[in-house]
Formats: sequence, structure tokens, C-alpha cells
Amino acid sequence: MTPGTGAVRVVHGAAATLTCAGLAWTLWAGLEQPGYALAFGALIVVGELARWGAGPGEREPAPIGAAGALAYALLGECAGRDTSHGVLQVVAVVVAAALVGAVLHVARGRGPALDHVARRVLTVGFAAVCFQPLYNSGELERRLGQGPYYALFLLVLLLLTALCDAVLAAAMLRARTGFPYGPLLRDELRAILGIGSAVCATGAVMALAVAVAGLWALPVFCVPLLLTQLSFRRYAAVRTTYRQTIASLARATEIAGYTRPGHARRVASLSTAVGRELGLTGGDLTVLEYAALMHDIGQLSLVDPVPDGATTLLPVPEQRRIALLGGAVVRQTGVPSAVAVVVERQADPYREQPLPARIVRAVNAYDDLTGGSGRSAGGALGALERLRLGTGQDYQPEVVESLARVLARGGLAPAPPG
Repeated sequence: MTPGTGAVRVVHGAAATLTCAGLAWTLWAGLEQPGYALAFGALIVVGELARWGAGPGEREPAPIGAAGALAYALLGECAGRDTSHGVLQVVAVVVAAALVGAVLHVARGRGPALDHVARRVLTVGFAAVCFQPLYNSGELERRLGQGPYYALFLLVLLLLTALCDAVLAAAMLRARTGFPYGPLLRDELRAILGIGSAVCATGAVMALAVAVAGLWALPVFCVPLLLTQLSFRRYAAVRTTYRQTIASLARATEIAGYTRPGHARRVASLSTAVGRELGLTGGDLTVLEYAALMHDIGQLSLVDPVPDGATTLLPVPEQRRIALLGGAVVRQTGVPSAVAVVVERQADPYREQPLPARIVRAVNAYDDLTGGSGRSAGGALGALERLRLGTGQDYQPEVVESLARVLARGGLAPAPPG
């Protein structure tokens, strides 16, 4: 068990407590203004159904549902009439609608992740707690009126809600993976600039539009977000296809018998984990992953394959020749030039390498030394010891120690071949 999973339990427990309180209060006191609740609940259900096709790990797989939940949390009027629902009813409606919308996905074995559900409950609860008491008491209208300051207040509140979600997401990832919190938080904050900003803007606009035009504004203002969601899905599909193409190209060395089955995939997976451990994020991680997948492509130029593809055991001049040939091949594939730089500088002294090249070199050596089989912890420990002995010239000490920490968290056995 990861040491930080206690933090995950705290988040899940807080979300479960808030959910139980909301459902219990709503069942006991009854549903205030059921027409409004039904309209926003239906929107959230549609948003959850539109989750269809969401990729694993997608930060906001149901943006329409998220925007609808935020709009209901920030709803103070509908067509000029004051609303009377409170914080606990907001939570109850959002949870009930999300459960209804998730039934089909659960039946197909693709239900929403528990972490995502907990974050949704807590962030919507946060927005409702910050807005509903102020509005229902009349304090918000007395201080800000209904003009631009009111709209600005909603936008600021939504930004704080997005920040709350990013903090929770990074904390839960930190607890589950053990990676440094700062880079994880930067990744989450960067994601707000994507679909997250569209969700926040749509939530604020829907709340303002319903206050003036009534519930008919809901379907109208969902259309732009729906189009944005489709655009993000297409972009994600293109990136997935691009990565699959690179992975297929990387397998050429395995198919030709130059490297062991699964070597490129294992090196890419472990390199990415080490990169996160060392604080790499965003585009830097993508460059690292692509370079790790293609790091052995230069072996295709060899007349006779290296035994088991273990270039670590070759003389340094031969390693450099293979690395330079690999970089030349990579430059012809259309990937960013930074990937080619990492590939062609693998065999340089580590002090002259960029950080991604240092990571790939160490991880590749580890997989070569263990044979990719991980038959025993002793073999893995022995490989790490050899890497530590080479830190004077070949491997950066910080990279080797980060690799050791990643292996310790996930077990000393490498990923299985294939």
C-alpha cells in the first residue's frame, strides 16, 4: 500500500459524509423547487452520458455534467424569481443525477473513477457553500447588486473552485503514486487552461442566463461546451494515434530481433515514472516518453544484432555511433527535434546530457542489466548497485536514486515483457 493512501481515504470520507448529509436532508425536508432541480439534474445526466468514449485518465471526461453542477450550485434566480434550494440539496441533486447518468457506463464496466466522483462532490459543495448562504441571506445582493460585480464574483468563485479541484486532484495523485506534489499541481493547474476554463465559463454563463431567461437557457448554452468537448476528443484521438504510431515504429527493433520483447515499452513506462519523480511535467514528459520508446531505433543499422539488444555492454564509441544513427532516424519521423536530441545523446557523459537523456540512459541500462525479466529482487538490486558504481561518469546520481525510489514503490520487478 502506498504510504499516502490515508489522504485518499480522507477525501473519499469527506465526500461520502457530504453526500449522505445532502441526501438525508433532502429526503427529510423535501425537494425545494423540484422543476429547477429536475432540469439541472437532467442536464447533469446528459453530461454523464456524454462521457461515452472518455479515455482513461482524462481530467474532465464529463464537462457538460460538471458545468451543469456548477451552474446549479451558483443559481440564485430563475427568470427573475429567487431560488430557495440550499447547499445540501445541490449536493443531493448532483450526486443523484451523476449516479443515474453513470448506470449505463457501470453496466459496460466503464464507470467513473471513485476519485473523480469524490472530487466532483467536494468541489460542487465548495462552490455551493461559498454562494448559497450569501445569496439566500441577501448579503450578496446588498453588497454587489446584479451588475458586472455580481458576474465577476461568480467568475472568481468558479476560479477558486477550479483551484480547489486541482489541489484535490494533485493531492490524491501524490498519495497514490508518491510523485512530488509541486509538479503534479502544476500539471493540474495547466489543465485548467484547457477544458477546465470552458467548464468554468459555461457554468457561470448558464447561471447568469437562467437568472434572466429561465430554464430554456440551459440547452442553448450547452452547445458551445459540447462543441468544445468534441474538439478536445478529436485532438486526444489524434494524439493517441500519433503515440501508437511511434510505439509501432519503436517495436521494429523487437520484430527484427534486435531487442527483447517489450524492452521499449518497459523503458518508456519506467522513464516516465522517473521523470515525474524528478519533477518533469507536460511537454517534457511527452518528449521523454517518445525518446524512451525510440531509443534503440539506431540498432536497425547494425549488420549483426547486439546480443539481447543490450547496448549498455558495448564499448562507448559503438554506443555513440548507434545513438547518432538513431537520432538521424528519429529526425525523419516528424517528431519534435527534442526527441532526436535525447536519442542521439544517450551515450554522452551524463554531465553533458539533457535530463531526459540521463533518465533514458539509466533506465535502459537497468532493463539491460536485469534482462527485463525481474526474476528476483537480488537481480534488480544488483543492477541498481552497478548503476550506482557508474555515477562517476555514466549515470547521474539523482536519476539513479529516483529510479530506486520508483522501483521500491512499485516492487523491484520490472514490467513483464510484451
